[in-house]
Amino acid sequence: MTQEADRKIEVEIERNRVRINIFHGEDEQIIKLTLKEAEELSDELGKAIEDYSKRKQVRID
Repeated sequence: MTQEADRKIEVEIERNRVRINIFHGEDEQIIKLTLKEAEELSDELGKAIEDYSKRKQVRID
């Protein structure tokens, strides 16, 4: 996955959902999650980031 300079992510709270807006260039993607789905996503992101950090520290010869 490449990082685009014009990518922007916004997270907002609606009545009973968490709304994630992803802007990339002129395109926009909207994802609406229940609180449970948002919590699961948060947990999975946390695990993935932790795993990524650990792998980055491993030196491959």
